[in-house]
Amino acid sequence: MTADTARPLHDWSAADLSDAYRAGTLSPVDATRAVIDHIERWEPALQATYLYRPEAALAQARASEARWQRGEALGPLDGVPGTLKENITTAGDPMPAGTAAVDLRPAAADAPAAARLREAGMVLVSKTTMPDFGMLSSGLSSFHRLSRNPWDLARTPGGSSAGAGAAAAAGYGPLHVGTDIGGSLRLPASWCGIFTLKPSLGLIPLDNSYTGRVAGPMTRSVADAALMMQALAQPDARDSMGLPAQDISWSQHAVGPDHLRGLRIGLLLDAGCGLAVDPEISAAVRHAAILFERAGASVQPMQPFMSQAMLDGMDHFWRMRSFVDMKALRPDQRDKVLPYIRAWAESAAGFSGEHMFRAASQFHVTRVATVAACAHFDYVISPVSPNLPAPAADASPTNDPLRPLEHIGFTVPFNMSEQPAASVNCGYSAGGLPIGLQIAGQRFDDLGVLKVARAFEQIRGEQRPWPQPPAD
Repeated sequence: MTADTARPLHDWSAADLSDAYRAGTLSPVDATRAVIDHIERWEPALQATYLYRPEAALAQARASEARWQRGEALGPLDGVPGTLKENITTAGDPMPAGTAAVDLRPAAADAPAAARLREAGMVLVSKTTMPDFGMLSSGLSSFHRLSRNPWDLARTPGGSSAGAGAAAAAGYGPLHVGTDIGGSLRLPASWCGIFTLKPSLGLIPLDNSYTGRVAGPMTRSVADAALMMQALAQPDARDSMGLPAQDISWSQHAVGPDHLRGLRIGLLLDAGCGLAVDPEISAAVRHAAILFERAGASVQPMQPFMSQAMLDGMDHFWRMRSFVDMKALRPDQRDKVLPYIRAWAESAAGFSGEHMFRAASQFHVTRVATVAACAHFDYVISPVSPNLPAPAADASPTNDPLRPLEHIGFTVPFNMSEQPAASVNCGYSAGGLPIGLQIAGQRFDDLGVLKVARAFEQIRGEQRPWPQPPAD
């Protein structure tokens, strides 16, 4: 019997559920019912779901149960409950991209991540929420209800993978998928106390790929993320930026603390731009660095390599992209976009061609600076975010549409450099809010990042119990 089996079924890991299905001691139907019951206790307060369909989930669970009984399971994820971010399309379902401004039309096909998990037999309990067009680090949306952080319902879960982060921390099953172009996996993972891997660009295929954008697993543990990678990291011809097929033994993530001995670790405590790091976050990351040193790693401080000009250039490019998208909407549609997003996008109206050229150039400048700064290290550790989660109804930590990205100085460079970067919990604030440690590796060393994160899980100390639904 594993450690998880003493817990309620909604708290079981994917690995433990799979082991129990294989042994015939547990049914996917029982696990799915437990998750559904737990969601229904949490969801009135958390508001993390979209297209929540318990009956459809139970039908999938019954089909999985039959496969396990016949000895024909599709793999270790068969019958394990999970969710998908709503911008990962599922055939026949509308994809609003978090905004009330778009016309809802059924998707023609599953996106690659949805297809791979469906083929692996995951029970899709629900989609999860996101903010308008995925351009906020919060759960504020003109389409969805306001998603909240299960550790403190007055706080944001982060974004844009808002509902996924909240769902993972709250126990809406062990498997969740989000997306990230500047921190949208790692920020909610940090603020919700869970684990995520932003993979190397192209490792997990997308059907709408572009610079910096990735999908990734969001789970309570490194082990469950590694299990998901077996399914997610399969090539798909629809991704124009996809990597070739690779034979990666994801099970090799299961290392001990001795794995850290001799590694060269860079410690980055100043992003060089944006908000100053909260002292509680700085203290938690410094303590993590001490733990790495005690385990035998060599930890060396790093100078900041980002600049405000890099951050502002990327910001201004994204403003113009969104401004162009807004102009393509009908007037009645534009009126439905969050005012914060409109103000941000419309601020680009006067940008010149020269200004946009210089802004777009900052993506490559950021890439070059990031690769150069990391070249001397095996891995780089840093805060995920300089700040603790903002109030739930705030669009961003500054809540200022002209200073929208001041919190992504640690995360966005690794999107541009295409390097894998994880968030793993490394402590708590005095008020009990989780604090994430970012672990970044060299490009294509996704398995290495998982190994370092797994070793850190074993030395970081006891974790606090996961939050529970509010009392009736």
